[in-house]
Amino acid sequence: MKVNLLKVSKEEIEAEFENLTLAEILRVYLNKDSSVTFAAWRRDHPTKKPILLLKTKGKTAKKAVEDAVKAVTKDLDKAEEDFKKMK
Repeated sequence: MKVNLLKVSKEEIEAEFENLTLAEILRVYLNKDSSVTFAAWRRDHPTKKPILLLKTKGKTAKKAVEDAVKAVTKDLDKAEEDFKKMK
Protein backbone atom coordinates (compact mmCIF):
# COMPACT_ATOMS: atom_id res chain seq x y z
CA MET A 1 0.00 0.00 0.00
CA LYS A 2 1.29 3.41 -0.92
CA VAL A 3 0.85 6.46 1.31
CA ASN A 4 1.94 9.87 0.08
CA LEU A 5 2.80 12.22 2.96
CA LEU A 6 1.76 15.72 1.96
CA LYS A 7 2.50 17.50 5.24
CA VAL A 8 4.33 16.31 8.33
CA SER A 9 4.99 18.19 11.54
CA LYS A 10 5.16 17.23 15.20
CA GLU A 11 1.42 17.51 15.80
CA GLU A 12 -0.01 17.29 12.28
CA ILE A 13 0.05 14.86 9.38
CA GLU A 14 -1.68 15.11 6.04
CA ALA A 15 -1.47 11.94 3.96
CA GLU A 16 -2.92 10.76 0.67
CA PHE A 17 -4.04 7.10 0.55
CA GLU A 18 -4.58 4.71 -2.33
CA ASN A 19 -8.06 3.75 -1.14
CA LEU A 20 -10.85 5.10 0.99
CA THR A 21 -11.22 2.01 3.18
CA LEU A 22 -7.86 2.42 4.86
CA ALA A 23 -8.36 6.15 5.38
CA GLU A 24 -11.71 5.47 7.05
CA ILE A 25 -10.38 2.69 9.30
CA LEU A 26 -7.52 4.91 10.45
CA ARG A 27 -9.90 7.81 11.04
CA VAL A 28 -12.11 5.68 13.28
CA TYR A 29 -9.20 4.36 15.34
CA LEU A 30 -7.48 7.75 15.54
CA ASN A 31 -10.65 9.36 16.89
CA LYS A 32 -10.61 6.87 19.79
CA ASP A 33 -7.30 8.39 20.96
CA SER A 34 -7.79 11.20 23.51
CA SER A 35 -4.67 13.02 22.26
CA VAL A 36 -6.14 13.35 18.77
CA THR A 37 -7.89 16.69 18.37
CA PHE A 38 -8.90 16.17 14.74
CA ALA A 39 -8.90 13.22 12.35
CA ALA A 40 -10.88 13.25 9.13
CA TRP A 41 -10.47 12.46 5.47
CA ARG A 42 -11.62 14.34 2.43
CA ARG A 43 -11.81 13.53 -1.23
CA ASP A 44 -12.20 16.42 -3.65
CA HIS A 45 -13.80 14.20 -6.28
CA PRO A 46 -14.70 10.49 -6.49
CA THR A 47 -11.87 10.00 -8.99
CA LYS A 48 -9.32 11.53 -6.58
CA LYS A 49 -7.51 9.78 -3.74
CA PRO A 50 -8.65 10.43 -0.15
CA ILE A 51 -6.53 12.68 2.04
CA LEU A 52 -6.44 12.12 5.80
CA LEU A 53 -5.74 15.06 8.08
CA LEU A 54 -4.62 14.36 11.64
CA LYS A 55 -3.97 16.85 14.43
CA THR A 56 -2.84 15.94 17.94
CA LYS A 57 -2.08 17.55 21.25
CA GLY A 58 0.17 15.95 23.86
CA LYS A 59 1.36 13.18 21.54
CA THR A 60 3.16 13.37 18.24
CA ALA A 61 1.05 12.71 15.17
CA LYS A 62 3.44 9.95 14.15
CA LYS A 63 2.96 8.18 17.50
CA ALA A 64 -0.84 8.50 17.18
CA VAL A 65 -0.72 6.83 13.76
CA GLU A 66 1.57 4.08 15.08
CA ASP A 67 -0.81 3.44 17.98
CA ALA A 68 -3.83 3.34 15.66
CA VAL A 69 -2.12 0.89 13.29
CA LYS A 70 -1.20 -1.35 16.24
CA ALA A 71 -4.81 -1.29 17.46
CA VAL A 72 -6.14 -2.16 13.99
CA THR A 73 -3.62 -5.00 13.69
CA LYS A 74 -4.54 -6.33 17.13
CA ASP A 75 -8.26 -6.30 16.30
CA LEU A 76 -7.68 -8.00 12.94
CA ASP A 77 -5.53 -10.68 14.57
CA LYS A 78 -8.28 -11.29 17.13
CA ALA A 79 -10.89 -11.54 14.38
CA GLU A 80 -8.73 -14.02 12.49
CA GLU A 81 -8.21 -16.09 15.64
CA ASP A 82 -11.95 -16.12 16.35
CA PHE A 83 -12.68 -17.11 12.75
CA LYS A 84 -10.26 -20.05 12.95
CA LYS A 85 -12.03 -21.27 16.10
CA MET A 86 -15.38 -21.44 14.28
CA LYS A 87 -16.53 -24.86 13.20
